[in-house]
Amino acid sequence: QVQLVDSGGGLVQAGGSLTLSCAASGRTDIINWAGWYRQAPGKQREFVARIDGLGTTAYADSVKGRFIISRDNAKSMMWLQMDNVEPEDTAVYYCYASLYGDLTDYWGQGTQVTVSS
Repeated sequence: QVQLVDSGGGLVQAGGSLTLSCAASGRTDIINWAGWYRQAPGKQREFVARIDGLGTTAYADSVKGRFIISRDNAKSMMWLQMDNVEPEDTAVYYCYASLYGDLTDYWGQGTQVTVSS
């Protein structure tokens, strides 16, 4: 199992930047894919970005070109750099991790991002 703690959310103006962090503990040596989802009020949780252990990334179309996901396996850390944010990016952001040989996805507790126009 792994435990994830995400942080870094806050209030930011449209066009500004914010960086979210996710710290992992436990069996971090077998983390495969890791990434971020978000959930806006009244909406379903949606995929934002993911990255594998070799650095291969994938992004939702809505954030492509504005967000960058990265991870440091040695430090068991992952980040989501959010640039040129928009009010539509307002949501609770959750980091997640999937492990080799484990069908369960592990989630952080969520961090609120609010973008003002």
